[in-house]
Amino acid sequence: MRKSLLLIIILIISISMVTVFSLAGCKGEEAAEEEAAEEEEAEEEEAEEEIALSGQLEIFSWWTAGGEGEGKEALFEIYREKYPDVEIIDATVAGGAGMNAQAVLATRMSAGDPPDTFQVHAGHELIDTYGVADLLEPINFIFEEEGWFDYYPDDMISILSSGDDILSVPVNIHRSNVLWYNKSVFEANDITVPATLDEFFTVAETLQAAGITPLALGDTGIWTSVHIFENVLLGTLGADNYNGLFDGSVAWDSDAVKEAIQTFVDMLDYVNSDHSALGWDAAAQYVIDGTAAMTIMGDWAEGYFKSKGLTPDVEFGYVPVPDTAGNFMALSDTFCLPKNVKDRENTIAWLKICGSKEGQDAFNPLKGSIPARTDPDLDLYDVYLQSAISDFGSNTITPSIAHGAAVSQTWSQAINDVMTLLVSDKDVEAAASAFQAAADENL
Repeated sequence: MRKSLLLIIILIISISMVTVFSLAGCKGEEAAEEEAAEEEEAEEEEAEEEIALSGQLEIFSWWTAGGEGEGKEALFEIYREKYPDVEIIDATVAGGAGMNAQAVLATRMSAGDPPDTFQVHAGHELIDTYGVADLLEPINFIFEEEGWFDYYPDDMISILSSGDDILSVPVNIHRSNVLWYNKSVFEANDITVPATLDEFFTVAETLQAAGITPLALGDTGIWTSVHIFENVLLGTLGADNYNGLFDGSVAWDSDAVKEAIQTFVDMLDYVNSDHSALGWDAAAQYVIDGTAAMTIMGDWAEGYFKSKGLTPDVEFGYVPVPDTAGNFMALSDTFCLPKNVKDRENTIAWLKICGSKEGQDAFNPLKGSIPARTDPDLDLYDVYLQSAISDFGSNTITPSIAHGAAVSQTWSQAINDVMTLLVSDKDVEAAASAFQAAADENL
């Protein structure tokens, strides 16, 4: 009797436990189903929000050459896929470094007719021109919403900011101090790529004697000459003294700067005679054709070479500009949100794509630049770009003069004016005095 009673009790307990676990399992399944339904609903809402955007988006830039045009279009494709009802107005003004575009933009901004967003270099070009004029809407909220503070270094955010206000989204980082060369030309003439400025002149003499233009230059926009000069400054002065030019601790009319000016003037003896009629991309084409052996340009040139079907380390090579190894002269293209734009929500959606991993990994391999984010998919980047990513993490970073990182637009324009005269008259003393006067006025 007792055994029967005990068996009944055990049976009741077993049935109860099975029931409890069954109910728990049902509740767990119900919870999982509810969670999945909520996630699906959230995705649908997000999709509806993307589809809901309509109207236009005017994007102002100066990207027209091979490589940069393809990179820009890759961003456009992502945007069109997400927001098919928004018409992109590609307001592009041709001209490297934005020389022509910046003049057009200044007119529009002063007239109260800003584009929905525009390309601007991070650093002084951004802050001293548009930040101090209070023409841009702070976009800290985008960084917070997208979780970007985890993927952008503090140093990067600082050059995008005026005080606590973040004013633009970086889409890339470029390296300015690169010497590109035609590998076949060097091999055919049994020449070693120069690592120092002294070696550059030795190589240039050999190439010139062989009937080959040593250095391709296209300075129909004078910024390309400034671009070479900033690299000669860095190679001659070193990073600390180069940076001192921008805080007044190093004089622009010092003996060291005069030495750099003279070196630059001497380099002009080895450039193509038609340089004043060419743009930077036409100069790069001379290197592709073998008409010239080398060119000094930022790594958007790599994007141009690849757009012409060339492969890095096969047809063309690359090294730091002579005497600048261990330094990474940097600039960054960014986009901003002007105040009172017509298509604010469309612009915010654009900025989110520019700053996203998806956007930067689509854009930069084509443009010839590296991502500003710290989480790229390295498999998407070629051998040159992987080397640039590595160098950016280990080299001394210095700011570019020609590309808005080191000086304001007004100071940059003054430097351009001095350079225009220097290329023509090659007067070293006059240039040093004029550079110093520009510094005195702008510091």
